[in-house]
Amino acid sequence: MNDMADDIGLLNRPAHELAALIRSGEISAVAVTEASLARIEALNPTVKAFLTVTPDLALEAAKATDDALARGEELGPLAGVPIAIKDNLCVDGVLCTCASKILDGYRAVYDATVVERVKAVGMPIVGKTNLDEFAMGSSTENSAFFVTHNPWDLSKVPGGSSGGSAAAVAARMAPLALGSDTGGSIRQPASFCGITGLKTTYGRVSRYGLVGYGSSLDQVGALAADCVDAALLTAVIAGQDPRDTTSADVPVPDYVGELTGDVTGLRVGIVRELMGEGIDPEVRESVLTVARALEGMGASTGEASIPHIDYALPVYYLIGPAEASSNLARFDGMRYGHRTKERAADHIEMYSRTRAEGFGPEVKRRIMTGTYALSAGYYDAYYLKAQKVRTLLRLDVEAALGQFDVLLSPTTPLTAFGIGELVNDPIAMYMADICTFAANLAGVPGLSVPCGFTKAGLPIGAQFTGRAFEEGTILRVGDAYQRATSHHTSLPGLLGAGG
Repeated sequence: MNDMADDIGLLNRPAHELAALIRSGEISAVAVTEASLARIEALNPTVKAFLTVTPDLALEAAKATDDALARGEELGPLAGVPIAIKDNLCVDGVLCTCASKILDGYRAVYDATVVERVKAVGMPIVGKTNLDEFAMGSSTENSAFFVTHNPWDLSKVPGGSSGGSAAAVAARMAPLALGSDTGGSIRQPASFCGITGLKTTYGRVSRYGLVGYGSSLDQVGALAADCVDAALLTAVIAGQDPRDTTSADVPVPDYVGELTGDVTGLRVGIVRELMGEGIDPEVRESVLTVARALEGMGASTGEASIPHIDYALPVYYLIGPAEASSNLARFDGMRYGHRTKERAADHIEMYSRTRAEGFGPEVKRRIMTGTYALSAGYYDAYYLKAQKVRTLLRLDVEAALGQFDVLLSPTTPLTAFGIGELVNDPIAMYMADICTFAANLAGVPGLSVPCGFTKAGLPIGAQFTGRAFEEGTILRVGDAYQRATSHHTSLPGLLGAGG
């Protein structure tokens, strides 16, 4: 398959349908992977979702899947389905830049645990996707290399920081992708790009091999066409890992088996604080249609409250940068990555010049903020106080989830904004994640599903937040909603099919 016209009908299917076709022998894993690589070749110059494409790695895995099927081996439910990997996750022998000049040219020397797991089930890795530098941003405009474009409107951002992964799935360059979510970086781009994105409970998925930003907040998760695909991929990557001491020893349920389509008696709490001022009216109305749809399926709805949610943004932007200040100290030009070519009088000057040249403005802003918050005389006033308010937020979320089975809100207060529109206004940019911070600060799972379009044709996302380790519940609600609606099946106009 050498052109997009040949593969368009094939790749526009969800991953679980592609996997079934591969297992039945109706199509080969190599053919699906070649179709994915052909679409990347056709669309990536425009969308700019991928930093690195890995055809040899992908085709080798696809051929291994076809050979195993020919031998009559029993394979997993995603065998042969191509996947894209966010470029802050290590893939052995492949560039891992975190979209930063300071890691330009660095090749990982091992696989992240989640990468090991997708390889183990026979999923071909087609490439590494663009992101905001070191996952710090909400638009993928902070990449040191180029800006990713939203497939629904190429003048708009795809969201961030997992914007490359979201754009790759939205444009069906890859049926599935992995992203990371520190304050909304899976769910917000999923909303902007009209796809499904799941942030799992903190500790559900190993962070080994994920380049750290905020270690108490980061979590790896799935970007997919629908909840079935998200459930299948989460089942692959979830589970305890002895190499990550924060991964939880909690059994991984049968996520797909929990997708019953039945939400009868389920209690859905609409978060009052996320439905008022600052929420675009079209977004608010679309989320209310989700509530009405679930009521029609037998769920009950009511008003939930997270009283301290107004503090989520300042708390996040103290804790995240403080942890980043520590995590990014390792990038000093000594062992790997960029080192200044300027002559330095001593190692301190070499460090300073290397980091000044290697880090972009947003990363520098967050390192300085975090270092200040941790400095002598300010630790108690800023970082320690932020941790105390984080506890209040966690208790708020737990109390709300004591009254309701899931919480419903917009994923974002607005839809995809124009490239360049907010890049010089950090506070306005930070506000784009106001609806998603709470799940990271509380360590609970959050899911974004497409729930409509604006009059201008841009996707809108609804967010379901659930109790710790109850990803199955929010996936069940999201799947039931998707069975009753078609928003998630709409495709961007550049694929020849509009929303």
